[in-house]
Amino acid sequence: MGARSGMVTRIVLGADGARAATGVVVVIDVMRAFTTAAYAFGAGIGEIELVATVEEALAAPGFRMGEVGGRLIPGFDHNNSPSGLIGRRLDGRAVMRTGSGTRCVAEAVNASELWLGSLVVASATVRALSDRGDVTFVASGAPHEGEEDVACAEWMAASLRRVAHSRDSVIAAVVGSRAAARHQAGDLDFPAEDVACAVAIDAFDFAMKAVRERDRWIARPHHSPSPRCAIRTRGRT
Repeated sequence: MGARSGMVTRIVLGADGARAATGVVVVIDVMRAFTTAAYAFGAGIGEIELVATVEEALAAPGFRMGEVGGRLIPGFDHNNSPSGLIGRRLDGRAVMRTGSGTRCVAEAVNASELWLGSLVVASATVRALSDRGDVTFVASGAPHEGEEDVACAEWMAASLRRVAHSRDSVIAAVVGSRAAARHQAGDLDFPAEDVACAVAIDAFDFAMKAVRERDRWIARPHHSPSPRCAIRTRGRT
């Protein structure tokens, strides 16, 4: 299948980019918010309320996940760790607050359609957006960090345009990122297993769509009815 003509994709950086983004927007946070969100859905959570502040999270009902400076927040049930959700059985709703991912969601005030992106839901997200003509990816960790988010955005954008992109280079960008480097010292808030979770490409067959309900962003798993566009890769398969 050749490259898709007429498909417009763009990549913007951080909260400023999220604020300026319009139309269909995908907020990406690979290390770790929207990898953790996918694992939470995989563990049985039905919906996740995305908030910008600790105070909002503490005021909302549900299983509280998130971090400040990467650290577990007092009064929260879980840090921002995907590996900590492996093997758990959860249900009901969750609330998430993180420094980059959920903050950028809160800033995406001009989005007409909002999705959460990470490598573990990459192909499912591409399938969900395969009939859109214009998509903006927000690399939430940039510009100070977030090379892993940019790499994920570039890969998904290439897939939507039906242009081959190197799987190995995407994995290398995540593993070599500054965010991943924090997971090498045996710190309980930064388990090394989180990096492996983040590069488990297409671990889940659902995308994650967020909708605005009563001034709150609520994310839920979204299953496309049929595959329309698969990510084409070079390198390891």
